[in-house]
Amino acid sequence: MTEGPHPLSLYHTHTGECLEIDFHPRLCNPPTLNRINHFLRDFRTGEVHPIDTKLLVMLCSIQQAGGSSGTYEIISGYRSQATNAKLRKSSSKVAKKSLHMSGRAIDIRLNDLKTIQLRDLARSLKSGGVGFYADSDFIHIDTGRVRNW
Repeated sequence: MTEGPHPLSLYHTHTGECLEIDFHPRLCNPPTLNRINHFLRDFRTGEVHPIDTKLLVMLCSIQQAGGSSGTYEIISGYRSQATNAKLRKSSSKVAKKSLHMSGRAIDIRLNDLKTIQLRDLARSLKSGGVGFYADSDFIHIDTGRVRNW
């Protein structure tokens, strides 16, 4: 990621909320972090949890690598344990120890790139896990160990 702030445009597909920020990992102030944490809250319960800023670095790095200035569509950010357990009952693709529950994962699209391009860019960073869900047209990124599915 470059040294200066990077503009991030986020749209939450479930709440309809938008968030526009200039993100800089070393200069991110508490009010901005609070806005990010609230925006990426568990939309089902309203529970807010700190989000790993490395996820935001990954979002910026993906955009820079892909020459994108588009808006990220957020499908899921933080998930409470209760939400994760409920989702696990209806889908075998939800991990029991999902990194969503610690604010270390996010499910996204980027409106000016095809999802397969987004996947390839995310994988090229080798910064964490990248899951590709072609049928639902989104990718999962997290700050865990490097792995792909």
